[in-house]
Amino acid sequence: MPAFDGTADDLVQVNYTKYDGSLHWNLRMRRLGEDEHGTWLGLPADSTTRKGYDLTMTLPEAHIILFPTDAWWTATFNAAPHRTEIYCDITTPPHWPATNEVTMVDLDLDVLRRRGTRLPILVDEDEFAEHQVQYGYPADVIRSAVQSASWLMNVIGEGSGPFDGAHERWLAQVAQPSP
Repeated sequence: MPAFDGTADDLVQVNYTKYDGSLHWNLRMRRLGEDEHGTWLGLPADSTTRKGYDLTMTLPEAHIILFPTDAWWTATFNAAPHRTEIYCDITTPPHWPATNEVTMVDLDLDVLRRRGTRLPILVDEDEFAEHQVQYGYPADVIRSAVQSASWLMNVIGEGSGPFDGAHERWLAQVAQPSP
């Protein structure tokens, strides 16, 4: 599979929002391709991301994000030596208003796996509880978020589905080999 060619045609605007519609994490990523798991986007090391409209951060390691079809999560896979190998945001299903834009609502819960470990952990349960009240999450949104987090805990722990190494060929397109 050829690596991205760096043209503007393969750039995708990624917008995570909060439930009230405010802009959260946002960045432009390269479209790498699609497979049975969804759409894969990636960036090389030292790329940038923004939180809202203000804070810009440099991401020292290459990373890719999987945007599954009709699922309540996205999955980021970070190149070594990033200490978090897999970071899944529980979100509303990714929505593609255009071929070069994807957006979803970040629902606060996150499932992650640290590099060198087998079992994932669930984080930000306190933020999820707080935002249920602050933003008035409907019962079906809460239920879908909790079910997705539980599903991710299982499949990441088992190393199945898109967590069976399927990401490696996509990450190789943006990660530089270690010296």
